[in-house]
Amino acid sequence: MAKSVNKVILVGNVGQDPEVKYTAGGVPVAKVSLATNERFKDRNEQWQDRTEWHSVVAWQRLAEIVGEYVRKGSKLYVEGKLQTSSWEDRQSGEKKYRTEIVAREIVLLGSRDNGHESKAETPSGQPSPEPAPAVVDDDIPF
Repeated sequence: MAKSVNKVILVGNVGQDPEVKYTAGGVPVAKVSLATNERFKDRNEQWQDRTEWHSVVAWQRLAEIVGEYVRKGSKLYVEGKLQTSSWEDRQSGEKKYRTEIVAREIVLLGSRDNGHESKAETPSGQPSPEPAPAVVDDDIPF
């Protein structure tokens, strides 16, 4: 089998305070929206700005840290993987999809500690004891 890589690195600003909820089994999960910006020249040589919004999900202790330290406007470094889930819309019966970044590491950039960075991550080089639990849309009403 050919080797593959699923890795995402983002540096951006948080759009709103994170939401921290708990699964039925008591596992903390945090969701945060992260904006990244791009500046480019269009055909007429005019500068244009484009903002892309990303849904970031953090689990377990990383979720608790996000809930405690991350706020709207925070600048974050996020490292993780892309994960797409699907479900059937209750009203229309239509299949819906959502792609999120499942965070493995989050670094708060330019934090309140006089410019010192705060770092929250899973242990480097250590596999998670078990994969992040799957959450059905009904489990967490975001």
